[in-house]
Formats: sequence, C-alpha cells, structure tokens
Amino acid sequence: MNLWEVADDLAKRLTRIFLREGDRRPVYGSAAKFQTDPYWRDLILFYEYFHGDNGAGIGASHQTGWTGLVAVLMKSREILDPRDVVEQGFDAVALKIVRTY
Repeated sequence: MNLWEVADDLAKRLTRIFLREGDRRPVYGSAAKFQTDPYWRDLILFYEYFHGDNGAGIGASHQTGWTGLVAVLMKSREILDPRDVVEQGFDAVALKIVRTY
C-alpha cells in the first residue's frame, strides 16, 4: 500500500464508528434513544473515547477534541482525488475542502 492508501484505510476505520450500519451506529452502542428515535438518531456525538470491542462512545460527548477531525476525513475522502494530491500536493487541493463547507 502507498501512503495515500494507508491514510484512506485509517480514515475508513475511524469514520465507520459514526456511520449507520443498517439501522444502528456503532458510536451509540446500546443507547436505544440515539439508535432508533427519529429526532436523535442523526445527531452525531463525538465522544472522547470509544469501547475497543464495539466502538460505542464513552467519556465526554460535549467536547469534540480529536474526533471532530472525523468530519474533515469524511469530507476529504468524498471530494479529493488522490491523483490531484500526488500531482499538486495537499496544500494545492485543500481549498476544495474549505470551499465545500
């Protein structure tokens, strides 16, 4: 794997915690309110720590800290083309991310 592929794989693993798999998000563990309630299930909380076996969020949920970067990872994987990054450098294409917000 090249460096881009390694980074992409890490980004996939980190974002998978927050993405819905069927009708559940791993980040919410067994919290039924956040898993099933239509008013709460799409409000993503960025926890401080995560359970190692099931990905459930634990610790503070009111401070995004490093997990707030997951939103940037999701967006950058969506809009960046690895060839552009290799050819032009990340700084040259990073504005694509900023302009989409």
